[in-house]
Amino acid sequence: MIQTSGFASDPSRAALHQLKAADQGSLVPFLAHSVPLSTDQRRKILAQARAMVELARTHRPHFLDLDGFLAEYRLSTPEGVALMCLAEALLRIPDAATQDRLIDDKLGAAHWEEHLGHSPSSFVNASTWALMFGARGLHPVKPGAVRSLAERLGHAVMRRALIAAMGLLGRQFVMGRSIEEALAHSAEWEAKGYRHSFDMLGEAARTGEAARHYFDSYAESIAAVGRASAGRGPVAGPGISVKLSALHPRYEMAQRQRVRAELIPRLLELCRLAKDVNIGLTVDAEEADRLDLSLDAVAAALAEPSLAGWDGFGLAVQAYQTRAQALIGWLADQARAGRRRLMLRLVKGAYWDSEIKRAQERGLDAYPVFTTKAATDISYLACAAAALAAGDVIFPQFATHNAHTMAAVAELAGSRADWEFQRLHGMGESLYHQMVPGRPCRTYAPVGSHQDLLPYLVRRLLENGANTSFVNRLADSALPVAEVVGDPLDRLDAPSPIPQPRDLFAAERINSRGLDLACPLALAELEKGLAKVPPAPSPPDADPEQAMTTAATAFAAWDGLGAPARAALLDKAADALEADRVGLMALAIIEAGKTIPDALAEIREAVDFLRFYAAESRRLFAPHHLPGPVGEANTLSLRGRGVFVCISPWNFPLAIFVGQVAAALAAGNTVVAKPAEQTPLMAARAVRLLHAAGIPKEVLHLVPGGPAIGAALVSHPAVAGVAFTGSTATAKSIQRALAAKDGPIVPLIAETGGINAMIADSSALTEQLLGDVMESAFRSAGQRCSALRLLLIQREAWVKLEPMLVGAMAELVVGDPKDLASDIGPVIDAEAKAMLEAHAERMAGCSRLVAQAPSTSGGLFFAPRVFELADAKRLDTEVFGPILHVVAWESQGLDAVIDTVAASGYGLTLGIHSRIDATIDHIRARLRVGNVYVNRSMIGAVVGSQPFGGQGLSGTGPKAGGPNTLLRYAAETCLSVNTAAAGGDAAFLAGQQG
Repeated sequence: MIQTSGFASDPSRAALHQLKAADQGSLVPFLAHSVPLSTDQRRKILAQARAMVELARTHRPHFLDLDGFLAEYRLSTPEGVALMCLAEALLRIPDAATQDRLIDDKLGAAHWEEHLGHSPSSFVNASTWALMFGARGLHPVKPGAVRSLAERLGHAVMRRALIAAMGLLGRQFVMGRSIEEALAHSAEWEAKGYRHSFDMLGEAARTGEAARHYFDSYAESIAAVGRASAGRGPVAGPGISVKLSALHPRYEMAQRQRVRAELIPRLLELCRLAKDVNIGLTVDAEEADRLDLSLDAVAAALAEPSLAGWDGFGLAVQAYQTRAQALIGWLADQARAGRRRLMLRLVKGAYWDSEIKRAQERGLDAYPVFTTKAATDISYLACAAAALAAGDVIFPQFATHNAHTMAAVAELAGSRADWEFQRLHGMGESLYHQMVPGRPCRTYAPVGSHQDLLPYLVRRLLENGANTSFVNRLADSALPVAEVVGDPLDRLDAPSPIPQPRDLFAAERINSRGLDLACPLALAELEKGLAKVPPAPSPPDADPEQAMTTAATAFAAWDGLGAPARAALLDKAADALEADRVGLMALAIIEAGKTIPDALAEIREAVDFLRFYAAESRRLFAPHHLPGPVGEANTLSLRGRGVFVCISPWNFPLAIFVGQVAAALAAGNTVVAKPAEQTPLMAARAVRLLHAAGIPKEVLHLVPGGPAIGAALVSHPAVAGVAFTGSTATAKSIQRALAAKDGPIVPLIAETGGINAMIADSSALTEQLLGDVMESAFRSAGQRCSALRLLLIQREAWVKLEPMLVGAMAELVVGDPKDLASDIGPVIDAEAKAMLEAHAERMAGCSRLVAQAPSTSGGLFFAPRVFELADAKRLDTEVFGPILHVVAWESQGLDAVIDTVAASGYGLTLGIHSRIDATIDHIRARLRVGNVYVNRSMIGAVVGSQPFGGQGLSGTGPKAGGPNTLLRYAAETCLSVNTAAAGGDAAFLAGQQG
């Protein structure tokens, strides 16, 4: 059902997949060896690069010196960060009040006066004066001294001025708001000798309507560029760049069959339009996970008979990817097979930080990108050599703003003329004015409105504002030329400061191993493994009384074993779970209805719990010596409490089950575990693995059953502690039972649910908010304690989000969880489905149905829904499933919204989407919530990074997976010894005598 058929049928494609996780320690020397440059050539390149930098620093192309501006306000300064935030958000905020709050938040907090006079650029210094006086207007230095600028001119004037400034900043990077305007503007650059490739700005489509809009925009632009080309052809004339993720709302590996069926025909149609007017069409590069889909499309285009005779098709290759050089070889083979010539734009890459983060989050074996700048630069040179060597079928286009790379490419090309440089519009002019028109250079020219510009602009600011950026270093005249220019081949062994994904938590534990669900080879192997998993046997019945009695008897020996020995067994158990990953995933899919990504995440979280608590027990359970007077030794130590009863839910049948058990065992307790009635098979398999790893059977007991079994365990005289995850009502019932029981006072560690809210103002980026809302509300069929239930959104933001949310929900796939294409599987049982249907019916009578996703009929499938409520008070209890409730609030109504959340009494998770720090701080200060997530999704807490647990009606604490967890599972003992009882403190006296 993963549908991997044909993924690995091409051996050369399979080799590319293997290189995605290549060992960079051996790959980088191999790439360096493949760069055909002699020692003399390398010296020549270095001298040429130095000369280029020296000349570029004397060249001021125009008053708007953006390179100088970025050098002064780099991202290592608070002012640079503030400016980036303004540039990213100000122009897209729809209401003036929120714009004013953003300006006040970002402009007033920085120290602009420290930058005055630093730059030789009059533009930079004029900008600094404006920013400094604007900040003083918002935050007068001496209250009451002189009326502030804001008082005299008002926020409106300052707002208009800053909007104009941000627009000016944006226009530096954009060729025109429309293709016609861009073509008119490009004429002056063509007179200087530049060619152009026009890019219609916009991010990935999230809805079918957006994809159709982008297709139409591309088609219209091809026609306009064709008219302007006047028959010059793909090389000499202008072309267009196309983003495949803009042509399909589900451009991801999980939807591969659909993408092939729907996107490839759209691309081929655009190619035919470009062929008809004989211009170039280049497929832009995207994230590493999407490369295989892009190659599907590229292969189809190169093999398409109707495109024969047209040499204008091309694609971008990112040199920072570990498979870049091999990819060029594969592309050359495809071009030869199709008897075509391919235009190849070689870039270094624009998603480096997100690629690193994604690999770390997924626990992959390696990064798909190089982790040092030197390695990326070496890869670029190796790729350049490979592209030039395939000159019979590749027209190389070298996109770079690095002087050393430019000089090296020119040296590698020698006397050849059939290639070109490329640069981004608004950047690199000080370098390229030295080469153009003598050497061909194509400008990558973005086209679009300010709204479309923002994500692109932020990427450019991030790239060029970073301290390691060549553009930044070039513009910094205080930096010696020798430090700006360097031969990457001399830094072959430069160590990476970034640990491997598995070593992310190396100081305490190994990161759980993930699986690359975007890799066809990994998917094919997973499909085979899942098919071989035999049916799970039913767990044997167990006697609660016998289990508690045996556990009580075994407690002293287990507690006496010591934390290091117990930790070693937990680590061994983690390895056992990881080795049985496929079997456990199969159970999660079959028994709990988990989708494949959720099943994988479940196993990883369980493994993380075992290793984390093992590490924590080593840290916490060592005796802690306390200060005291001479002749006295005071030691604080932790030990187990006794028998812990662990009651876990069905929504995380492995992760929460194992998390509770691991914490109790690590602290020295014996455990009697009762899993949810719906998921006993997963618990039984986990217990078998823990027993096989060395946890004694008398120490860990599984007692499956329903509420009656749980009640018997909780009320047993031997119980020394209870860990529970489930409903608030059940937690209160357990609390009452423990309070009524004779004997010691027994601690309850409870994690319960909540009406989890997300508060969003109009400064939030709509596209990001959309993704986080969809993820938080609907992933796992909304059956997470942390899931988003109530979206409280400023009305101006809701007007923008609503149509996108409707379109995105139409793209959801509700279906068989064994199918990788399914986004949402079934709910847990018929009772849960009936509850959701009843709630949806109630909502239909008192609110507005905004959207409902398509759903598979029958079974336990429930279509996700969104309802808009007039009043948040209509939602007075947790609804455990994929139903999102939305309430829109007015611009001045934030405090009323906060009051609504506080009045619920719950405090598990809270989402905040805003670009205004003061707003975020205000919300956080007024609400008592266990986990707060800012500008990200609200689910997927990582053990050790985001300890999870709530307050109020949402739980007792401590947080699961946090540094304080084991303290509640343990008892403290303080030992005080009078060391002077035998006549004096021998150690003290010996020291004095010495």
